[in-house]
Amino acid sequence: MNDNQDNKMNTNELNSEQEEFITLLSKRGYDSLKGNNLEEAISSFSEIIKMDPKNNYALVGLGDTYRRKGDFPEAQRHYQRCLENDPKNSFALFGIADSYKAMNKLMPAVSYWEQYLEQDSDNVNVLTRVADAYRKLKNFEKSRDFYQKVLEIEEDNDYALIGLGHLYFDFSEFKTALHFWERMYNKKPDEIDIRILTSIGNCHRKLLTFDKGLKYFQLALEKDPNNFFALFGMADCYRGIRDYEKSLKYWLKILENDPNNKVILTRAGDAFRVLKNYEKAQEFYERALRIDYDSYAVLGLALIDRDHRRFDEAIDRLEELLKQNPRNHRVYIEIANCYLDQGKKEQALDTLMRYQRYGSKNNYVASLIEKIKHE
Repeated sequence: MNDNQDNKMNTNELNSEQEEFITLLSKRGYDSLKGNNLEEAISSFSEIIKMDPKNNYALVGLGDTYRRKGDFPEAQRHYQRCLENDPKNSFALFGIADSYKAMNKLMPAVSYWEQYLEQDSDNVNVLTRVADAYRKLKNFEKSRDFYQKVLEIEEDNDYALIGLGHLYFDFSEFKTALHFWERMYNKKPDEIDIRILTSIGNCHRKLLTFDKGLKYFQLALEKDPNNFFALFGMADCYRGIRDYEKSLKYWLKILENDPNNKVILTRAGDAFRVLKNYEKAQEFYERALRIDYDSYAVLGLALIDRDHRRFDEAIDRLEELLKQNPRNHRVYIEIANCYLDQGKKEQALDTLMRYQRYGSKNNYVASLIEKIKHE
């Protein structure tokens, strides 16, 4: 709010001395707000309201001050009083919308922002706020349209490019998300935010172009060597290209900072198992299970048993997994493989047919059944 805003006071009830005092209090209130002296700001604006209860300048000032304090319901109360006097007051509309946003009440926030845009349709700050809100509300088309309007006004607006990247990523359109985030990167590669780098890397992970993703996660690590998302991305990309030694390096780096991360313990166990370091693999799987039950850790232990030809133990573990998730096709395949390793084709076939009796379909299961039948 600027100092030239019309106070809209009821001047019929105020004498010139009061008007002069209110002007002084208004300046003092906004100076205090700018200086983050919030209690003094509240005192100044409240003094105005005592003399002129409909003073919109002071009502918005109180709203702004309480919003700065994080007391959003109280901020809304003052903005609403202003809007009762002046329904089109842009400062009150903006403030009440941001207050609703802060409380994660996005629909009312959007309503007030859109009222604001009726008066200032090209305000990119408000347009991006509306686009962000619609994105969080999973309204793809409206979110896209508001972001695109921002780009029509400012071709390379950072917030719109980032928002469109997130929007398309959220809706699994990873190539389009990559397009917008790469525009950000190409615009200023040396100043790019680490979150954009990891977002580009994550697009490549989703598109299975792991070798391209490595570049961006490495750039992120140059900015922050301990960034979880960059370390995870590096590990997962190396896992994707089956370079398990390098993958393991980054899983272990994460565990240096987060030793009780169950998911990462299991991923490290998988890498050790693939590298035939069964003792370490078992250690990491068991560490994960001491934290909480983890089906992937149990599966990993079963695969170690199978590799050591402890087929009964492996099958017992796998059958336990089916009690948790009776439609997990991979578990049926692993049980069938245990039987096949022993030359027990009938039991393998029965296991796979058991999966199909659930009405589930899986191409690999079907092809394995045909293979067993014709051998």
